[in-house]
Amino acid sequence: MEKKIGSVIIRLVRGDITKEETDVIVNAANTSLRGGGGVDGAIHRAGGSEILHECIKKYPEGCKTGEARITTAGRMAAKYVIHTPGPIWRGGQQDEERLLASCYRHSLLLAEKYGARTIAFPSISTGVYRFPIERASKIALSTVVENLPLTSIIEVHYVLFSISDYQIYEKNLQSTIKEEKGD
Repeated sequence: MEKKIGSVIIRLVRGDITKEETDVIVNAANTSLRGGGGVDGAIHRAGGSEILHECIKKYPEGCKTGEARITTAGRMAAKYVIHTPGPIWRGGQQDEERLLASCYRHSLLLAEKYGARTIAFPSISTGVYRFPIERASKIALSTVVENLPLTSIIEVHYVLFSISDYQIYEKNLQSTIKEEKGD
C-alpha cells in the first residue's frame, strides 16, 4: 500500500527490512546496541560485523530508550542504520507511549542530519517488548507524519513482518491520513 501525504510517499511493505533500498534503515535495538533477536538480530546478521564494531567503538555507553544512534549499514543496500531502543511494555503506566514516539522522532531528525531522503521503519517495540500493535502503529504513523515537515524526507517505508501487523498499519494509515486532511 502506498499513500501520499503532501509531497511525501508513505509505503507499507510486508517483508524483510534488511532488503529495503532506502538511505536509512531503522533498527529496533536494545539499549546496549550489541545486537539481539528479532529485527535487531536480522539487521546485524545482514549488515555484518561492521555494524557491531562501529556500535562498540562509537557508542560504548549504548543508547537510552527513546533516543537514536547511527552507524553504517555494512553489507545492506542502505547507507545507514539508525538504532533506537524502544520501550518495553509495562501496562502503559511507565511513559511507554511518549518513549515510543521519541524513537520515531529522534530517528527522523537523525536521518535528516545525515542527509537521508528515504527511511524504512520496523514496528518498534511490538515484538518481544510486547507493545500493543494497535497503539504502537497509531503512534508510529502520527509521530512520523507530524515530524515530516522538519525533514527533507521524501519517502517513508513501514516494513511489517506479519500480515496481521500489515493490516493494522493499513487501517491506521487510512485514519491518520483522514485526520491530517481534517476529514
